[in-house]
Amino acid sequence: MSIKSKIKALISFFKKVELTKVQVVSLPKTDLLSGRCALITGGTSGIGFSIAEAYIKAGAYVIITGRSNERVDSSLSKLERGKAFGCVMDNTNISSFEYIFYDLLEKLKREGIEKIDILVNNAGVNYKGMPNATESEYDQVLDTNLKGVFFLSQMFGKYLVENKIKGNILNIASASSLRPADSAYCVAKWGIRGLTLGLAKSLGKDGITVNGIAPGPTATPMMKKDGDTDVSLSRIPLGRYIMPEEISNMAVILVSEMGRSIMGDIVYMTGGAGTLTFDDVKYGF
Repeated sequence: MSIKSKIKALISFFKKVELTKVQVVSLPKTDLLSGRCALITGGTSGIGFSIAEAYIKAGAYVIITGRSNERVDSSLSKLERGKAFGCVMDNTNISSFEYIFYDLLEKLKREGIEKIDILVNNAGVNYKGMPNATESEYDQVLDTNLKGVFFLSQMFGKYLVENKIKGNILNIASASSLRPADSAYCVAKWGIRGLTLGLAKSLGKDGITVNGIAPGPTATPMMKKDGDTDVSLSRIPLGRYIMPEEISNMAVILVSEMGRSIMGDIVYMTGGAGTLTFDDVKYGF
């Protein structure tokens, strides 16, 4: 190896080490969400769990959903006792939404919590794209990532309107909604963009604020293997993965009074993926 190549390799190594130790500036403990209560789907890990932590830090109560009691209980053990609750919910089982939601309300009332006024649609799954997608995978992705979001938001919106609650719906979209839709995941996230606009228009007159956040590649279990602490990512302009805490900071602002005038918008936190580059991800090819 030439001297020039050695120097390049050394610079690359130190850049990788620096990125591995990314320091995220989190919002300080505040009362921005004091007295609020948020239902966060898929809140047992990744972005959903980070949002739960940030909301509690901002003064809110949270309910996290997951697909098993084990996952829910494990995640609750890591959150502040008395501020976090959980339930098992499958985003594809739409007929269960109303029963689960109103059962939650009854349980919360026994804890002195009168309402749920924030919904975070975060639950999602992903599979391979064209030309290797299967019908069952497509259905699983669309049912979880879009159909479930549609009907849960519809139910929650009715609840807010009927009870004259000025609340928030926050949809976790994706940089994938900016790319050609060659996977079910992309199709679903394109749908979330449109749904965010539709919900905001139909519910805004009732004091309900609807927005979305579109993360790029984020250091979550969906993207990173257990034990992999390297967050460098040369294929996007930022040069690293987005951290879940960066997303949760914005999630606090968007559902607080600070974000009340932002309506029907998607905040793109992509690190340049999708906004500055389109070909950084190939799903199935």
